Amino acid sequence: MKLPVRKLCRGIPEELAGLMRKPGNGFLFSCLAIAVICSSLYGMSVGIWRSPLQSVYVAMKFPMLILFVTAGNAMINGMFAKILGARMTFRESLMSVLMSFTIASIILASFAPLMLCLVWNSPAVSDPNSAMAHQGILLFNVFSIAFAGVVSNLHLYKLVLHFTGTAEVSRRIIFSWLAVNLLLGSQLSWIMRPFIGGPGGAVEFLREKAFDGNFFEAVFQSAKNLFF
Repeated sequence: MKLPVRKLCRGIPEELAGLMRKPGNGFLFSCLAIAVICSSLYGMSVGIWRSPLQSVYVAMKFPMLILFVTAGNAMINGMFAKILGARMTFRESLMSVLMSFTIASIILASFAPLMLCLVWNSPAVSDPNSAMAHQGILLFNVFSIAFAGVVSNLHLYKLVLHFTGTAEVSRRIIFSWLAVNLLLGSQLSWIMRPFIGGPGGAVEFLREKAFDGNFFEAVFQSAKNLFF
């Protein structure tokens, strides 16, 4: 199976649409393979600061998070596309969202060396300044994911524009998709924590009280503790 990494990164709408329309599920499985491999690499770099076991856990959870968000977004976004006037089938909506997350995973994999550099130069978990290091790594993780999401959705906009042919309809679709992505993705990431793992917390796959609090409250508190 030839992985279409170069075509995904170029993001030329005609090329991507041509790949989507090929018979069979080869392109779908290629995107899934790329997303799983790249998100696992980034997950390993995120979790290694806490412990090697945490790194393994996060390498497993990041692909799961990508797949869960893709599945949820595909179902909701397919309905939004129809309501907002796009002639896109459910398969086309699914493949568009999957390609966007695959591109984001490739970008995150490119951030993995930077994350490892940050972890290498940060105080260890046993250090008295480990709490500050944890906050910095957390914010860099949020920045990396946000950057990857913005770039991947710019590619997604060009693809949706290719299908709709109308900039106004395409913008409405992308804004609605981004809203769903933000709400669903951020809250699922909160439920599936820990990813980095706090210095005082246990190394675990999921928190015992996974549904307590929310993602936005945690990011605001981390920024407040780091800068004020």
